[in-house]
Formats: sequence, structure tokens, C-alpha cells
Amino acid sequence: MKNTWSAAIACGVLAMPVLSAAQMRPVAPVAPVAPAPPAAPAPPMRPMLFELPMLPQLPEMPMLPDLSSLPTLADLPDLSNLPDLSNLPSLANLPNLSDLAPVLAWGGDGQRSREDDQRQREDEAKQRAEEAKQREAERRQRIDENYQRGQESLERRQWSRAADQFTSVIEAQNSTRVDAALYWRAYALDKLSQQADALASLAQLIKTFPQSRWLSDAKALDLQVRQNAGQSPRPEAESDEELKLLAIQGLQHSDPEQAVPMLEKLLQGTASPQLKARALFVLAQSNSTRARTVLAQVARGGSNPDVQRRAIQYMGVNGTRENRAVLAEIYTGATDVDIKRQILRSFMVAGDKERVLAAANTEKTPELRQEAVRQLGVMGAREELWQMYGKEASVDVKRQILQSLFVGGDAAHLIEVANTEQNADLRRTAVRHLGTMGRTKTGDALVGIYAKEKEADIKRQVINALFVQNNAESLVAIARKETDPALKREMVSKLSLMKSKVALDYLMEILNK
Repeated sequence: MKNTWSAAIACGVLAMPVLSAAQMRPVAPVAPVAPAPPAAPAPPMRPMLFELPMLPQLPEMPMLPDLSSLPTLADLPDLSNLPDLSNLPSLANLPNLSDLAPVLAWGGDGQRSREDDQRQREDEAKQRAEEAKQREAERRQRIDENYQRGQESLERRQWSRAADQFTSVIEAQNSTRVDAALYWRAYALDKLSQQADALASLAQLIKTFPQSRWLSDAKALDLQVRQNAGQSPRPEAESDEELKLLAIQGLQHSDPEQAVPMLEKLLQGTASPQLKARALFVLAQSNSTRARTVLAQVARGGSNPDVQRRAIQYMGVNGTRENRAVLAEIYTGATDVDIKRQILRSFMVAGDKERVLAAANTEKTPELRQEAVRQLGVMGAREELWQMYGKEASVDVKRQILQSLFVGGDAAHLIEVANTEQNADLRRTAVRHLGTMGRTKTGDALVGIYAKEKEADIKRQVINALFVQNNAESLVAIARKETDPALKREMVSKLSLMKSKVALDYLMEILNK
């Protein structure tokens, strides 16, 4: 009851100024209202007169920023074209990603420093450059393979296929055998009685390559094609060539000396590659001075490049000291890289390691140096290659030496390179070769290399090498010791692809933790 009185007193006091002000103004008459029901008598209220306390002074408002530069509603972008987002799933329907926390935590701990990132970018740039060189080498190899297939098709008398294969050589980008391919395409088209196309191919050769060594052969074939124009195919011509082959084979066994003048004339004509190859083979088998002289003349460039290469090849097969001396003389004076490459291969066939090594050490053309190094690998010249590696400055040549050591099965020196070489790219190359040499021979060495290696990229190469070997035991062993989450994740990824009980047991061990 006391509280009720207090509230009433407060209301009365606070309302007094307002009522007093209202009483000082005239009030319009109010319509009479129905009398209210009698209320319970209340005790009389005495007015309480006292002064209201002063309100505390408000703090000064800070200076508000000037908002006049803000855009008006008319300047705001039109949002009416926003897509309908009502079909998006609610947060409640999103999958629970809490189970991925351990996996995501691995990636967070594996951030590389700026220096590592920069080094990785440089290594990737070098890798891209190396891959570009590899692609270019593969492109040249495809051209050579298509050309060789065309030659094989000619020997099998598959004229249409030969024409198509030589066309692919002609149309290849930066092909170095276009003139030769034009000649042999014309030859095949003539056999198909397509003389007009054959003449067009020869005209292209003569016009585009006026200095070609195929020029005299092209003019001779052009005359032959024109003579054949308008004539039906002559089976007797094929029979004549087969008879000539049989005759050459007979002379090879009975009287090679008597065949030498005829073979020399045949090599200067427009006979088929099969016939010329057989003629060269007979000359290579002969011990007569004239036969060796004719073969050497052809090897020096007395015919078209195809016949020259075949002569060089046969001189390597019959690798007498005299033949090897002639080949060395031709190599010194030659400017054609393909011819010099064929001579290096003939040295390899003849077992002339000394001359191949000399070319590997002194040749100025990088492509030929690498070819010489490649042939040393085929010849098993491990110690010579290793000595070259220590003196060599060119990274490209060193990389080829590593390839040759791999071809020669020299795991010991590859392991040494992987452990001690300062160039990370060369270490990576050595590790890659070790991975393809078999787990029994190099598995333990790869584990040791991994333990010593500081570069993460090379450690990844070791992981991949062990994966190539299907070496689950070694992968599990280094995975147990690895503290880098990113590297460990890569090992687990490789192990998940291996059909091995050791790998499966380790994966189950991870899941059961």
C-alpha cells in the first residue's frame, strides 16, 4: 500500500508542470460524457513542491564525418538481376568436415619458405626447358622413324603406304629430310602410275632445293617418269628388278669381282633402294681393291645421302682398320650432322672406342658430343664416361653421361652422383635412373639417399623411384621416420596404389590410430 502511494505521488509531481501549462491556455468545450461509475474514495493527495535535480551535463559529441560524398540511392548498382539463391543448401545440409581435420592439418604444416618456393620455381623452369628439348628430340626422332618406315615400305613394294609416309616427313615442322622425302615420294607415285603427281613432287624438289645432293637423282628420275607417262604398268619391269637382285646375289657368292663395274653403274642410276642396298652390301663383302674404292667413294658422298649413309653403315659392319681410317677421314671433313652421327654409330659397331671417346671430348657440336657419349654407354665405357663427367662443364652433356651410365648398368657411379653432385637437377636425374635399375640393385641406396637429402623435390623423386620399383618395404620404412606431413602424405598416396601386403598393413595401421 505504501508503494502504491509513492507511485501516485511521483506521478502527480511529475505531471504538475504539464497541467499547469495546460491550464494557462483556453480550452475548447468538450462534449459531455456519461458519468463514470463511482470509484472507491481515495485518501486526499497533498501536492509536494520541491525542485527537480539538475541533469548531468552530456559529453560533447565527436565530430561526425562528412557524408555528402556518399552515393545516393540512384547511384547504387541494380541488384534485381542477382541469381536466385533459394535453391542453395542450408548450412545444416552441408557435409561434416570434421573428419578431415587431421588431413588438412598436414597441409598447413607443410608450407615452404619463400626461398624454397623460389628454388622450386627455378627448378620447374629448368624442368620445362629440359622437357622442351626432349620434345624437340622426340619430334626429330619421329621424322627419322617415318622416313625409315617409308624406306621399308619401298623395299616391300608397298607404294601407296610409302608415299603417305614420305608425305608425313615432308609436312613435318622443321624437317631436315624434305628433299629426300620428295624424291622417294615421286619414286613411289611413279610406281603407282601417278606420273603427274610424281613430276610435281620432283619439280618441288628441284625448285625448293637447288643445292641439294638429290638434284642429279631427281633429274634422272624426272626423265624416267616422263618416259613412263601415258604407259600402263609394266610387270616385266618389276620382274627385271627381281632378276637383277637374284643375279647380284649369285655374283656375291661366285665372282664378286666381276660384278664390281656393273654395281658401280647401278649405284649411279635410279634403281630402287633395295637394289642399291644389295649392291652396296656386295661391295662391302668384296676384298678387291676396286670394290673398297667404290664403297669409299660412295661413303665420301659420291651418291645421294641415303646411299652414303648405307655405305658408311656397311663400312662399320666390316670394321677393318682401313675402313675405320676412311671413316675417320670422312668425319673430319664432313659438315652434315646426320652423316657424322652415322659415322659415330659405325665406330660403335666396329668397336672403335678410342675414336668415339675422342669425339665425345673434342667435338664442338653439342648434338654430336651427346651422340658420342650415348655410343660410349652402349659400348660399356663406364670408366671413360666417369672421367668425362668429372671434367665436363655442360649440364646437358653431363645429363647425357648419366643416361649412358644407366645404359651401361653403372649403378655405383649413379649412386655417387645422387649423393655428392651439387646440381640438384643432375641429382634428380641420377635418382630417376636408379629407380629404373631394380630394387635389388639400388633399393637400399635410395633409402640412404633419402635420409641424407635436404631438398624436398629430390626426396619426392626418391619416393617416386621406390614406387617405380614397387618397393613398399622401403617406402614404409622411410614413412615411419618422416616428420614432414606433405612428404608423408605423398608416400601414403603411393602406397595406396601398390598391391602389397606391407603397404596394406601400413595403411590399416594409420586408420586404426
